[in-house]
Amino acid sequence: MLCGCIARSEKDVVVYSALDEEFASPILDAFQRSVEGKTRVLPKFDIESTKTVGLANLIIDQSNSPVCDVFWNNEILHTVRLQKAGLLEPRRWEIPPGHPPDLRAADGTWFGFAARARVLIVNTDLVKPGDFPKSVEDLASPKWKDQCAIARPLFGTTATHFAVLRDIQGEGETLNLLKQIRSNARVLSGNKQVALSVSAGSIAWGLTDTDDAFIEKDSGYPVEIIFPDQSPTGLGTLRIPNTIAVIRGAPHPVAAGQLADFLIRPETEDRLAMGNSSQMPLSSAAKFPPPVLPKEKVRWMRADLEAAAEGWPEWAKKLEEMFP
Repeated sequence: MLCGCIARSEKDVVVYSALDEEFASPILDAFQRSVEGKTRVLPKFDIESTKTVGLANLIIDQSNSPVCDVFWNNEILHTVRLQKAGLLEPRRWEIPPGHPPDLRAADGTWFGFAARARVLIVNTDLVKPGDFPKSVEDLASPKWKDQCAIARPLFGTTATHFAVLRDIQGEGETLNLLKQIRSNARVLSGNKQVALSVSAGSIAWGLTDTDDAFIEKDSGYPVEIIFPDQSPTGLGTLRIPNTIAVIRGAPHPVAAGQLADFLIRPETEDRLAMGNSSQMPLSSAAKFPPPVLPKEKVRWMRADLEAAAEGWPEWAKKLEEMFP
C-alpha cells in the first residue's frame, strides 16, 4: 500500500475533516507535495457548531455509495459511532514509537494522535487567582450564576466529554449535573464561542478545548488556562485525540491508506503542536512540547472512549430535550 505507484483511478483522495480548515489545510497540502502531485486532496470541512456530527452523519448517509475516503475527526466519539456501525476499514497502521495503545482501535479501524485537553479558560481581569474555578462541576455552582459558559453538549468535544462522564459516573448523576449547568451557566454554540466570550470579558470563565483557549492567551488577551479536576480525589483532565479512519468501501483505498499513514506521523503531531492549536503529541518520537501544557504534570482522566459512545442516539435525544 505504501510502496507502489498510485493507480491512475486514484489520483484524488477525499477527506472529511472536522479539524479546523486553518490547521488541517497546510498538512493536507504537505501530503500533496510529498507525492509530487500524483494525488489531489479534496477536503470537506463543516461549520464549528455541528461539524463532527454533521460529517459523521454524512458518512452514514453515504454508506451505500461512499464518497469520503478518509475521516479526520478532531475528537473521537463519532469516530467510534462509525466503527460500531461497521463503516470503517480495519487496517495495519504504521504505529509511531511510544504511542499509547488505549488511543487506537483494537480492531484497527481508527487511530488517535495529536490530542487536545478539556480545560477551563478564565478572564484574569474578572477573576482573581485565588478564586479561579478548579473543576468542571464548578459550572453548576451558584457562585458563578450567569458568569460561566459551556458549549451545547450535543456536538464536538463537549459531547464527548459528557458521554465520558456518563460512562464513569452513571447516566443519572451526569444528567443531574447537566441540568444544574443548564440553569446556572450560559450555553453557547461552540467551544470557540466560549473562549472568545471569556477573552472579550462577556463572561468570567468557561469550559473549552486547549486549542481555542491557547489562541486567546497567545493573542495577548487577559486569560489563564486551568487544567481541571487535578486534586487527588478529582477525575483528572480529559484528553481527546484527533482520530484518523479509512472509510469501508472508500473509492480510493490506496491513496486513502497513504494519506492516513502520513497524517499520524510524529512530524504531523509536531506541526500541530507548533501551530496556534498547540495540540499535544502522543508519540514519544515527537520532538516539540506544546506550549499549552503547564509546568506541573497533568493528571489525565482514565476514560474508556469506546464505551462512552455506547447508546449515543438515546443519550443524544435526552440532551436535545435538555438543551433545545
